[in-house]
Amino acid sequence: MKTKIFLFIGALILSYTFSIGIAAAGETESTQAGSINIVTSPDLYYLTTKWANEYHRINPKVQFSVIKSADNDLAGMLNKSGGIGFISGDSFTALNNVSTWAITVGRDVIVPVMNVRNPCLDEILRKGITSGGLVRILENTGIPTWGMLLNNGQNFPLHIYLTNDPSIKAGIGNFLHIDKIRMESMGTTDRQEMIAMMCKDQNALGFCKLTDLGDLNKQHMNETIRIVPIDKNGNGKIDFMEDIYENLQEFSRGVWIGKYPKALSGSIYCVASVKPTNGTEMAFLQWLLTDGQQYLNMNGFSDLVYNERQTQLDKMKNNTINVTAAEKDPYANLKVIGLVLAALAVLGFTLDLISRKFRKKNREGQDATVPYPTVFDEESVVVPKGLYFDKTHTWAFMEPDGTVKIGIDDFLQHITGPLTHIEMKKTGEKIKKGDHLLTMIQKGKQLNIYAPLSGTVTAQNKTLIGNSFALNTAHYTDRWICKIEPVNWLREVQFLTMAEKYKIWLKDEFIRLKDFFTVAIKTNSPEYANVTLQDGGALKDSILADLGPEVWEDFQTKFIDNTR
Repeated sequence: MKTKIFLFIGALILSYTFSIGIAAAGETESTQAGSINIVTSPDLYYLTTKWANEYHRINPKVQFSVIKSADNDLAGMLNKSGGIGFISGDSFTALNNVSTWAITVGRDVIVPVMNVRNPCLDEILRKGITSGGLVRILENTGIPTWGMLLNNGQNFPLHIYLTNDPSIKAGIGNFLHIDKIRMESMGTTDRQEMIAMMCKDQNALGFCKLTDLGDLNKQHMNETIRIVPIDKNGNGKIDFMEDIYENLQEFSRGVWIGKYPKALSGSIYCVASVKPTNGTEMAFLQWLLTDGQQYLNMNGFSDLVYNERQTQLDKMKNNTINVTAAEKDPYANLKVIGLVLAALAVLGFTLDLISRKFRKKNREGQDATVPYPTVFDEESVVVPKGLYFDKTHTWAFMEPDGTVKIGIDDFLQHITGPLTHIEMKKTGEKIKKGDHLLTMIQKGKQLNIYAPLSGTVTAQNKTLIGNSFALNTAHYTDRWICKIEPVNWLREVQFLTMAEKYKIWLKDEFIRLKDFFTVAIKTNSPEYANVTLQDGGALKDSILADLGPEVWEDFQTKFIDNTR
């Protein structure tokens, strides 16, 4: 019976492949077609036009109408045209009461910069600068010095440079809460001229766009200039929560998760009066969040970090896409037939799985899949016997052939809740104990997990590829991530613990976990206090699921990384 089912499935799949092949053979150019109406604020007109031109170049059947509109007219024009709009953060707040849908497609970041030969470099990197210090400079009627800015008595002169972009002054004014009159005392110059002067003047303090500093696509910045750290909380030092200035990648991620002053970081939004469902518009927006990101840097704006792009793409995944008449596929009938055949194949495969499941005996030693409890405590964590556990919240189990399965423990999957994506090491890659092993992703927020052993990856758990939810729902020993050929098993296994000792260790982990969330929520998101603890102080299950990326970042560095 099983053989007949699979022969039937094979025949259906071949038929489907043949039908799609016929359709594909007649397609020599992009099938994307239709029209897109775009309304844009004046400051984004050239960027929007560039996006439209580039997308039209690769999809010639898609026609664009780009209209420049004043911010106060944009909402009305969107309702009239029924299209999409692009607007910057300065105007988004006013529009947000009218628009019912928006995604972030880019960012506009203003940064203070200094010469790497600055005589106060070490102190600036350690303490940062504050908005109060900058206000003292502007209010001073004499010659400004770095001592006035740092409040340390140093008499090194301070020379301020600004680019002649009006949004620079507006952003600084918002950051310092000062009026335009005092801002006029700060002179401006051309972007290239300003960068050239900054490179020559070791006493310079400049303000420019992040994109002015170099080729951000290649993560390369002018080596003579570096970003000045900002002491956001004004405590006189760049503490752990503010330390995002090591490189461009870390800085960009810090901006996204809110560790940089919001007044100096504006977003670029795509907005619409209703959630887009038109296939042509959706394809264009998906392109904006992938290949189209490269044109942001070319036009003076910053692209989104990878995780934020994924978050915005996830917002669009639930859309029902209506294909317009202009997009009608001439081979639609063949594809429908193919899809029907594919559905029948899936049905046959499902029936086979069900029949095997009824015949299959319950395996000994495995935990049953049960609904998540609402409270997360020591009783919630399953700790099977026979596995070796590591303090990185991973486990290891040696197979009869000498390979070792590695997975994550029940404690960690209860914290994250259901995942949307995972990234695993590839077969053949070598890892050392403590190396990055797995990235767990939930709607763009991520955690990196580390290897408990050293070896070479020999296999991935194929069940998890495209079905990351199985990491939370499958039987415990089916949650393995990869198999490795260990290179130092006898020595490294001595640093792992088994079930009983691991349960004792978990008691301390729960204390550490509560301490973390008490501090993290109070610091970052006090409004989330009610979603982390139940009555009586018990932790909620899937505690990280509803929290923002800044809490995930802190959980990575303060909880996960501290165990290494």
